[in-house]
Amino acid sequence: MRILIVDDHAVVRQGLKQILNDSFKTAVFGEAGNAQTAMEKIWKEEWDVVMLDISMPGRSGLEVLKDIKKSKPKLPVLVLSMHPEDQFAVRVVRSGAAGYMNKETAPEELVGAIKKVLNGGRYISAALAEKMVMYLDIDAQKQPHEVLSDREFQVFRMIGAGKTVRDIANELSLSAKTVSTYRTRILEKMSMKTNSELIHYAAHNSLGS
Repeated sequence: MRILIVDDHAVVRQGLKQILNDSFKTAVFGEAGNAQTAMEKIWKEEWDVVMLDISMPGRSGLEVLKDIKKSKPKLPVLVLSMHPEDQFAVRVVRSGAAGYMNKETAPEELVGAIKKVLNGGRYISAALAEKMVMYLDIDAQKQPHEVLSDREFQVFRMIGAGKTVRDIANELSLSAKTVSTYRTRILEKMSMKTNSELIHYAAHNSLGS
């Protein structure tokens, strides 16, 4: 079995390897600390499952997920995040992830999730399954932030956390002009006029970065 762990923190990658080594004795692990390295390994090598962090500097995990699904549509991707399910889970599952887990999940649950996605299943909690059904029922009545692209959603969350255009540009390795363009699109799509409205909306919906 070959497992690729994609996370920008070496200590997290090491911790995940230790947890999984106990249950998958013969597993071969690969590591990637950023989007570019991850995609290079996925293009050049064969993997049975990818464990993908959603929050990485530069290109986000959501963008990497979409790239993986384009190049290797059958490769299962288990998304790991420090964020609660209600912030990202529906979005990543809709984008093709085989599952979504919070990084604080118990080790045995992580092992169970890997086994399930390796067998072709999806790992989602009961609460997420219920939320997925709800979103299918009211798809035509999307919340304002649901109409944003993945990159716009990322920038929106950072604005919602009170970060400046310059802060966001530095963190995402973008120009300030590009971030300003994203901000304009976000305001238009969400029918808002100021950063204050975005910050209030993000706080009210627990969506700040």
